[in-house]
Amino acid sequence: MTGNRTIDPAVAEMLQRAEEMGISTAFDRAEEMKPCPIGSAGACCKNCSMGPCRLVGKHDRGICGATRETIAARNFARMVASGASAHSDHGRDMALTLLAAAEGEAPDYEIRDVKKLLEVAQFLGVETENRETMEIAKETAEVALAQIGQQKGELLYLQRAPKKRQEIWRKAGVAPRGIDREVVELMHRTHVGTDQWYESILMAALRNALSDGWGGSMLATDITDILFGSPVPLTANVNMGALKEDEVNIVVHGHEPVLSEMILLAVRDPEMIEYAKSKGAKGINLTGICCTANETLMRQGVPTIGNFLSQELAMMTGAIELMIVDIQCIMQALAPLADQFHTKLVTTSPKAHIEGATHVEFDEHRALEMAKEIVKMGIDNFPNRQDTHIPKEINHLVAGFSHEYINYALGGFYRGSFRPLNDAVIQGRLRGVAGVVGCNNPRRCQDASHEYIVREMIKNDVLVAMTGCGAIAAAKYGLLSPEAARYAGPGLREICETVGIPPVLHVGSCVDNARILTTLSQMATEGGLGEDIADLPGVGFAPEWMSEKAISIGSYCAGSGVYTIMGSESPVANSPIVDHFLSEGWEERVGGKLEFIADPEEAVEKALEHIDKKREALGLEEYDPSRFGRSGDRRMEEWLALLEKGEPVSLYREPRLK
Repeated sequence: MTGNRTIDPAVAEMLQRAEEMGISTAFDRAEEMKPCPIGSAGACCKNCSMGPCRLVGKHDRGICGATRETIAARNFARMVASGASAHSDHGRDMALTLLAAAEGEAPDYEIRDVKKLLEVAQFLGVETENRETMEIAKETAEVALAQIGQQKGELLYLQRAPKKRQEIWRKAGVAPRGIDREVVELMHRTHVGTDQWYESILMAALRNALSDGWGGSMLATDITDILFGSPVPLTANVNMGALKEDEVNIVVHGHEPVLSEMILLAVRDPEMIEYAKSKGAKGINLTGICCTANETLMRQGVPTIGNFLSQELAMMTGAIELMIVDIQCIMQALAPLADQFHTKLVTTSPKAHIEGATHVEFDEHRALEMAKEIVKMGIDNFPNRQDTHIPKEINHLVAGFSHEYINYALGGFYRGSFRPLNDAVIQGRLRGVAGVVGCNNPRRCQDASHEYIVREMIKNDVLVAMTGCGAIAAAKYGLLSPEAARYAGPGLREICETVGIPPVLHVGSCVDNARILTTLSQMATEGGLGEDIADLPGVGFAPEWMSEKAISIGSYCAGSGVYTIMGSESPVANSPIVDHFLSEGWEERVGGKLEFIADPEEAVEKALEHIDKKREALGLEEYDPSRFGRSGDRRMEEWLALLEKGEPVSLYREPRLK
């Protein structure tokens, strides 16, 4: 039975089908395999062969003498190091692709956003005056790669943070020197017999996380925009109803836009479309899952059929000819599942092989040629399709809100500014802002926490920005469309009506949390809301997180001054001292804190309390929603209601409904 596994009707339908067919999914395995109570609380150390040491009951120390605090801190830090390396290595690959394109070695890639290139070049100290675009791109890529391997000094992108924030980092000793250096040093610190003081370990973890958020992830986002264009709002569809009965269905899954953008070009090639028709299909339908879906969604309007926990169930529709995967968040369970259906599973990254899948290593130097070869594999598989079961659920959304577009939307091309956003917070029309990001986790009801938290935030006039699988979750329930303004509080609704935006903004894939950092920095430097990110009435959530990347993201948000709530029990619960340090200890040193709160209602309550506390500290008026909501469409609706009753109205007076 689907029970409380998901709130997505399409997923529930496919879970029922899985049960009827006797197929095990991640949902089943999560129920059958209970989490280890020792490891989940950070009480197990297996960093050497003297262990594993389990600090439970009367055991206070490991064999080497490591305390609960040391072991919990090491485990947490290693999650940060792994998560930071994942996103930062993605950033390295983007820089290498930019370099190859600039040197003419990857001719299928081009510079689609020259303005963004010039902006990034300025941040990185690259001279742009009287230089050719590709010359600037080459040096920009080289400087970006040098940042990844830098050994001393500070990352150049730290200058994008408010001045006060930079001073806080330096004073606390957490300003990152390089990206790879921080990952390697943190792994060294957590080796047996090295760093054995939890505070030292956790501050090093914070520095490593910041190298991800203000280094690897931010570079990845910027270079992706340079190569493929900075997103602007567009409409698209979401959920499994986007699959087509009469077309070749190809799914891109993972995180690499370098691959997915070429696949998109390939499926639109007239020769490929004609070839598909020769196999009996009406055309080629490209869709996506996870953050590769977000990349093609926000730039090209490619529909997404689901988030992390949807991947097995999408394959079970029997309608997918080809699933192309690259890196991160790809379940190994897909390979044996593909054998039960006709789907061809193709891995493409040299870093990510899956036993049983077909491996076609993607080469950026002949990108489009390879993309066509891979697409052809899917077309050739179409005649093998048998029975299909495609859920009908589909919704629409508006995606593509880069921080550049938000700036433009609020002030226009020549007067783009975050001033209107700040003024809305100052006036109380907006209570505050929130970033809601992260994964799905089969140990929590799929999408339920995302949906609840987002609805509660916008109901309380909190503007929400979303990335990754969380954004896909909200989209499935209509929260990323302009019509969702009807769920918003009166002040936020007025803004949505005036500017023409949804109350929940899709800002990209999970690596694009850097856009949220940039937005918060611009709000802080705009004035009127303090001098630092920590002064803003804002919060961050990862309601259903499951990956180590999420721990790095949560840590760099906290390190940037944001109160960040992770939706689960604490992974360091065995050590209340360490748990406390991640909250109050980090807040004392850098102004932001990380807390683990499993109950979404409690999370919302604490978040709103924090926002109100920050408003009070800034000397702003107490939040009062009754002062707003008498303008725009709401007022017009009231006039129309009076007219329908045959009562006289005046456009110059407030309508009064009886």
